[in-house]
Amino acid sequence: MFSISNLASGYGQSQILHDLDLDVDKQEIVAVMGRNGMGKTTFFKTLMGIVNQTRGSVKVDGIEVAGMDTHQRVENGVAYVPQGRMIFPGMTVLENIQTGLPASAGGKVPEDLYQLFPVLHEMRKRKGGNLSGGQQQQLAIARALATNPKVLLLDEPTEGIQPSIIKDIARTLKEIRTLRGLTIVVSEQVLSFTMEIADRFLVIEKGRFVLEESRQNADETTISRYLSV
Repeated sequence: MFSISNLASGYGQSQILHDLDLDVDKQEIVAVMGRNGMGKTTFFKTLMGIVNQTRGSVKVDGIEVAGMDTHQRVENGVAYVPQGRMIFPGMTVLENIQTGLPASAGGKVPEDLYQLFPVLHEMRKRKGGNLSGGQQQQLAIARALATNPKVLLLDEPTEGIQPSIIKDIARTLKEIRTLRGLTIVVSEQVLSFTMEIADRFLVIEKGRFVLEESRQNADETTISRYLSV
C-alpha cells in the first residue's frame, strides 16, 4: 500500500535523510521511533512534499507521488497529522473538519467520524482553540480522516497529552485501521504507546533506519536504549 525507496532529503546543503526504504502493507501500523533531531519530522514532511526530496520514490497503492505537490498527495490518498496538531483555533470543530473534506462532500461530515470521536460531535460548535490538548489531537485526526485517505501519517500524536487520553487515542487508531482499512505510519518517542498499537517498529538515527523489529520480536530494552538521551 505504501512504498518508499532510496528516499533522501534535507535543507539547503544539509542532507537529513539518507536513502530510506520502507514498505508498509494495507492495514499495517508501523512506528518510526527516535530521539528529537534524528529526522522523524523531516521524514514525514518529505513524504508530504513539504520538504523537497533530493532522490527516491514514494508510492501509494502503486502510484508514484514523489514530485507531486502536497495537495496532490492528499488527493492520492495520503493524510498527515502534524506534530503540534496545527488545528485552526479560531474556527469551530465542525469548520476544522470541513477543511479536510473533498469538494464533492458538500460540507457533510461522514457519520463514522463522530462515532469514532463522539466528543467532537458534542463540541462541534466550539472553537478549536478552546479544546484541551487531547481533544485537539482527536480533531486533527478527524480532519485528516475527512480526506478519506489510504495512508495516515501521524507525527508525535501523544505530545502534550495526558495518559488517559493517550490510551483512548491508541484504541481509536486500532479501530480506525479496522473500520477504514487504513495503513498507518506513526512517529513517536513513547514506547508504551507504540507497543500498544504497532505491528512493526523502526528506529531512525541521524536520518537512517538503524533497527527494524516486528511486534513479535521487538525487544523493548534495545529500542529504549536508542530513545534514551
